[in-house]
Amino acid sequence: MVAVLRTPDDRFAGLPDFPFQPRYLNVDGGPLGPLRMHYLDEGAAQHGTVLMVHGEPSWSFLYRKLIPPVVNAGWRCIAPDHIGFGRSDKPVERSFFTADRFVGWLGELVERLDLRNTVLVCQDWGGPIGLRTLADMPERFAGVFATNTLLPNAEPPPRGVAGWPGPIVEPWVEFCRTATDLNVSETIAATCVQRPAPEVLAAYDAPFPDASYKTATLAITTLIPLHAEAEGIAQNRAAWEVLEQFHKPFATAFSDADPSTAPWEEVFRRRIPGCALAPHVRIEGAGHFVQEEQGKALGAALVQFLRTLE
Repeated sequence: MVAVLRTPDDRFAGLPDFPFQPRYLNVDGGPLGPLRMHYLDEGAAQHGTVLMVHGEPSWSFLYRKLIPPVVNAGWRCIAPDHIGFGRSDKPVERSFFTADRFVGWLGELVERLDLRNTVLVCQDWGGPIGLRTLADMPERFAGVFATNTLLPNAEPPPRGVAGWPGPIVEPWVEFCRTATDLNVSETIAATCVQRPAPEVLAAYDAPFPDASYKTATLAITTLIPLHAEAEGIAQNRAAWEVLEQFHKPFATAFSDADPSTAPWEEVFRRRIPGCALAPHVRIEGAGHFVQEEQGKALGAALVQFLRTLE
């Protein structure tokens, strides 16, 4: 049995509005040996670097509308694909994937590329992974731009979200725990206000020729810690302790139609002192994948935020 799959390059030919050159580095795969991690690297760091971290079940294609305006504003853009996603290698064993490994891989990329004066842009799982990475190396980060994301802590309000995980997240975790396949493009379409075009949905399916390539898309969801005793809560709470001392600008740009993460916007603003230093916006006309539906508006808000850091 093949332990690691690699999506054929021809699956990524002709993607819409995605002219970016693929780049790769090898990260620690433990018992599997080195794993190839894909990332985009666009623009010059005139003012600094923007690290765009995707969630589940998307990949760096999600950020294609944000990269050009950010590059034009004088910032370098780094957009990696998590291991198991996009053009990165795809281990086939579910038990291989842990939250610590996802954080470790992103941290290794940050260190290997020696990213400094970095602004973290995070959505969905980009929050738990990216914010834990920031907590491990806060000196490398100059700010955060958070959209439709979360950092579960299983604490009651005002430190957490009432009724977490609620009627959406818990059934989704259970489905992913028992499923053997995931319709990636339909998962994205189902959480959009307007259904994306067929060629866009095909691009989200491109990394996954069949179900054997989708292990990470199912495994990562089961890593969401749902209660105080769950694995991962201690690490997330430790990250919150760092964020409560984060006095650099922290902006939120949540959409108006994402039922799964909306309550976390207020928790971030309440607990992180850097939120008092940043402009906050509400992006209208978008569901969970706000970069896909309202990339132009989100990109403009991001550039406005970046200008406050120049």
